[in-house]
Amino acid sequence: MMLFLYPSKKELKTCVGEYLKYEETSMFGPEYKATGSITGANRPHLTGMGREFFANVVMRDNRIVSVN
Repeated sequence: MMLFLYPSKKELKTCVGEYLKYEETSMFGPEYKATGSITGANRPHLTGMGREFFANVVMRDNRIVSVN
């Protein structure tokens, strides 16, 4: 699961239309998709910021389209 580098899900939702700030965690290859759906989380004990949350982010042409 990817790490989203945002302090809260609310902050991530305000970034619709922008590039995604993330960190890859999989040792089996990249999880990032320029167009498609990505599931990830913020884990404060790993990122050192904000609250723990999980989100599904829809991407189109390397830009955030929606956050659920």
